[in-house]
Amino acid sequence: MSFDEKSASGWGLIELNDGRKIPEIGWGSWTAGSGQTVVDQVYQAIDTGFDHIDTAQTYRNEAEVGQGIKEAALSRKDLWVTTKWTKVDGKGIDQSVHESLEKLKLKSLDLYLIHHPRLVTDDPIGAWKKFELLKKQGLTKSIGVSNYQISDLETIKNAGLTTPAVNQILLHPYVYEKTKALLQYHADNGIVTEAYSTLYPLTHETGGPLDGPLNAIAGAHQATQAAVLFAWARSKGAVIVTTSRQKERLEDYLHAGSLKLTDDEIKQIDDAGAAFRLTQKTKKATSAAVTVLTSLAVAAYWWKRLAA
Repeated sequence: MSFDEKSASGWGLIELNDGRKIPEIGWGSWTAGSGQTVVDQVYQAIDTGFDHIDTAQTYRNEAEVGQGIKEAALSRKDLWVTTKWTKVDGKGIDQSVHESLEKLKLKSLDLYLIHHPRLVTDDPIGAWKKFELLKKQGLTKSIGVSNYQISDLETIKNAGLTTPAVNQILLHPYVYEKTKALLQYHADNGIVTEAYSTLYPLTHETGGPLDGPLNAIAGAHQATQAAVLFAWARSKGAVIVTTSRQKERLEDYLHAGSLKLTDDEIKQIDDAGAAFRLTQKTKKATSAAVTVLTSLAVAAYWWKRLAA
């Protein structure tokens, strides 16, 4: 049974615009480091139940990811593998995809992404045509992009080229408000959203307006706050890419697939995310005002000293 028929425990599959189906949650190697620890982490993720592995040329650990996949010995048809072209060391698309495949010990990728639009500012159409060719050649089964904005996606659309299957983007409640238009564009054009750094409010911004509702919702469902954030991202139609070195957390992430939030709970999280942006603006405005007042006070002090 392949991942086209099943997925990791508690999670399902999302159909792409090319007819293929991607597992809703994946383990990513972005912050995994390098060396044997990456091999061990990949093995652990697959052994725990992840059937979707995400990496990138720029993470410089594709070889370790490939070794971890090999040691896990999961049938190739049961594993989804994504990597990304990042123009590392100035290497072009053709050279990069072959090197990535060699490092990953694969004959074909499930998904190949352009990691950022700035990589192709000189020729976005030409770059995407090369990605289309890679798919025709069988080097990757699906093609997509990462960190693209609406204008970048419109460039591809207006050229009459293949619609990207996926756009992998930063997505968590504190950026949701400014990302809503992009998410709607994805929905309108058949592009699947992949979310990274969904747990950012827990790992980098504790003490914000999300803390209260997140804690309350987690308590109501007897779930972790991480599970609630994943359920929130899933409610936005997103595939989730996450990571952890701890097996217990990986198990929790997989169990989160059974958590469903109410519309009211989703709105609470949305509103808290929007409140964070207003709080940040207020903090910046206050900081700027304090700086100006301090400068004026210092100037007044020295004016009096000089005038004395």
